[in-house]
Amino acid sequence: MSKQYSKYKPSGIDWIGEIPSHWDLKKLKYLAKIMNGQDHKTVWDENGKYPIVGTGGEFGKANQYLHNRPSVILGRKGTIDKPQFWDTPFWTVDTAYYTNIPAHTNPRFFFYCCKTILFDLYKYGSAVPSMTQETLNQIKFATPPLTEQTAIASFLDEKIAQIDKLISNKQKLIELLKEERIATINEAVNGKGKNWEKKKLKYVAYLRDELIDTSDFKIAVENIESASGRLVNMGEDKNYEGQLSAFKKGDTIFNKLRPYLHKVYLAEKDGGLYGELLIVYSMDELIPEFLFFKLFSKEFIDIVDGSTQGTKMPRANWNDFISQLLISFPKDKKEQAIIVKLIQTETERIDHTISKIEKEIELMEEYRTTLISEVVTGKLKVTEN
Repeated sequence: MSKQYSKYKPSGIDWIGEIPSHWDLKKLKYLAKIMNGQDHKTVWDENGKYPIVGTGGEFGKANQYLHNRPSVILGRKGTIDKPQFWDTPFWTVDTAYYTNIPAHTNPRFFFYCCKTILFDLYKYGSAVPSMTQETLNQIKFATPPLTEQTAIASFLDEKIAQIDKLISNKQKLIELLKEERIATINEAVNGKGKNWEKKKLKYVAYLRDELIDTSDFKIAVENIESASGRLVNMGEDKNYEGQLSAFKKGDTIFNKLRPYLHKVYLAEKDGGLYGELLIVYSMDELIPEFLFFKLFSKEFIDIVDGSTQGTKMPRANWNDFISQLLISFPKDKKEQAIIVKLIQTETERIDHTISKIEKEIELMEEYRTTLISEVVTGKLKVTEN
């Protein structure tokens, strides 16, 4: 692949810029035909084996249309900015458009073109973003001859597969590091020693039960990240109504609704929370950080999760079960503090490594997006083999 083509010409479209002089600028409707329910033809679905797909994943079974040609699926409502490519028969649904791709268009090239659409410029609606068929049809793409489309598609297929494999490997590494983090905490707070003792949780910790009208620091269950103890999405205004449950700095906030989600948070300052969360604070025998790690440990989470009642929204009960659990801990608070410091040192190391890998993934994803855009708009030339 050389850097550029020999000659360029203006495209007249800002986001595309100049295109190779022998390329054309074509509207989407000339590259593929957008289809909907009225256009479908019945195709025999052997044993119901074909998947139901759309831009948001799998859907229900209402208003389905079977398509048996290579196609790019484009969002109609909801998730509109994630085109999908299918080269096997599939059922589509009313929340998505599918496309018939003629012989003069390489299907994979068309897919990569659709990946460059600036959906925010064309969508309407905020709660449920939508795209009209007419709007999609009018979007313009830089278009080379078919042989060049095929070469571009082959090049991008190879390069994107390589990038995706690297990203996948790094994501697997992150999962392993998260498992190591959980195991480190679990092992540290569930040790046994001569100076350790066991008591029911209700004798070493109490449940805080205090309502307040407002707070400058508000959280809900969705703000607590699973299995990390960190807060996320704190800048979003959820417009919650009703009173808040008050918590104090050093309290452990524990999610009793679907405990398997592993949402536990050590309050860094006073505040208020919404939802079915327990606020637990330590008595004289436990330092707050040790109590938090104890309740955060996988062993504790698994025991509590095994006690839940209800199918759709399983809950754990404080009075009848959680508070009755035996908690092991060192009698000496200094030893508790040493354990906490060990955990913090190890988890900070792991978190730093995870953060570094996440940034690497982000850079790879940005490169993947840039590479697709640069190649399908002719900024980079693909040489035919």
